[in-house]
Amino acid sequence: MILLILGFLSTLAVIALIAVAVTQNQPLPKNIKYGIVLDAGSSHTNLYVYEWPAEKENDTGVVQQVEVCKVEGPGISGYSHATEKAGPSLAQCLQQAKEVIPSAQHKETPVYLGATAGMRLLRLQNESAADKVLSSVGNTLRSAPFSFQGARIITGQEEGAYGWITINYLLGNFKQVSGWKKFLHSLKSLSETSGALDLGGASTQITFASKDLSSESPEDQLYFRLYGKDYQVYTHSFLCYGKDQALQQKLARDLQATWIDFYFQTVENSNLPDPCFHKGYERTINISDFFKNPCTSDKKKQLPFSQLYIKGEGNYQKCRENIQKLFNKSNCPYSSCSFNGIYLPPLQGDFGAFSAFYFVMNFLNLTSEPKPLALNKVTSTIESFCARPWQEVKTAYHHIKEKYLSEYCFSGAYILSLLENGYEFTENNWQTIHFLGKIGSSDAGWTLGYMLNLTNMIPAEEPAQPPLSHGSYVGLMVLCSLVLVSVLLFAWLLFHKPKCLQKGIV
Repeated sequence: MILLILGFLSTLAVIALIAVAVTQNQPLPKNIKYGIVLDAGSSHTNLYVYEWPAEKENDTGVVQQVEVCKVEGPGISGYSHATEKAGPSLAQCLQQAKEVIPSAQHKETPVYLGATAGMRLLRLQNESAADKVLSSVGNTLRSAPFSFQGARIITGQEEGAYGWITINYLLGNFKQVSGWKKFLHSLKSLSETSGALDLGGASTQITFASKDLSSESPEDQLYFRLYGKDYQVYTHSFLCYGKDQALQQKLARDLQATWIDFYFQTVENSNLPDPCFHKGYERTINISDFFKNPCTSDKKKQLPFSQLYIKGEGNYQKCRENIQKLFNKSNCPYSSCSFNGIYLPPLQGDFGAFSAFYFVMNFLNLTSEPKPLALNKVTSTIESFCARPWQEVKTAYHHIKEKYLSEYCFSGAYILSLLENGYEFTENNWQTIHFLGKIGSSDAGWTLGYMLNLTNMIPAEEPAQPPLSHGSYVGLMVLCSLVLVSVLLFAWLLFHKPKCLQKGIV
């Protein structure tokens, strides 16, 4: 009887031990941190809010986007003639961020603004205006309740590198795993990182890790050490080759090719047929504004009229021929080049194409399939779209602003020209390109990589990890305790058999 009581008390003690262990090891309430990045692009500004558990600052894969706000109006470079209005234009989105982030954490939330190619062009055109725009946005961000960390123009190389970091971070390609998952990953062959293809309004970037980098063009090479692994990365940014500036370049080239015919005309205005716009579409361009742009100023000509009338033809093949003239392939001082004499090593691995690459292809319904479409299918889709009359297109997509809708034919043809003629993707490797809008809950782009870098959330060496996660530890404790109880009960039964069992044996 005494032994039975002792056994019962021992069992209660073990159960209590398990309960204490489970209770003691409950995770603490979540301590969430926040960060804000404003992407000040050439055509518009987006504000992104990110969050992550504070206790996991050096873990990858834990940062997620919780809010995005598109700032009304043009990009900040569009305020060059009214610089004092650039900062106040951000007020509405900052208010939205204040509502998303708990007020108690406003003061500790870092806010960054990175300006890209639109401001790079403005700085080339009017450095004083660019400085005033940055001063205006800086003043507005300082007046917000957040921790202002700076507003600056980032380089094209930074934009490419941060975009590469973002997509590989979100895809988990840096092998940032812990516990038993780390063991499973070690059993697999190391997967390659994904390249990054970024297309904005004023510039485009190509970035990918390469084992074949030569010492020919060191300015296009970066070296990273992330999570204990070294990465050798090629990156180049082409200013004036974003989709908006590429269109301006093409129009300037077309105008330059026919300016003699125009010059001898006596009319005040002139028409320019354009195969990259739908048949029936017309657009008016002010010549004085057209050549102020640094991307077109070198093609400036004296013309006998103040306005140019664009008339669409809707001819995809002719459009591609015109666009291909933007890519100078005649001179390559290196072993291999993309265009305009810029070094490009052999393409390697898969590529994530985001920003305008995705927006245009998504509009054309070329991103809905689980696997990337073949190049000939993409080409025929864009060709068919360009051939549709403008009135039909306008009726079918009446909810889209005319300015954007009218340029999808050009943008689709330009993307194919850039990828095929510029970067030399072919039918064989076209399907390595994946057009990405979001990865999980986060937009693909450079902003997340920018914040991760500035907050030092990606360590050079892999952060120390406990051998077991909280869940694994609790599970192991429960299992061991159950085994212990079973052993104790078995031992007790073995050495202290109940009388009923003893009678049965006799």
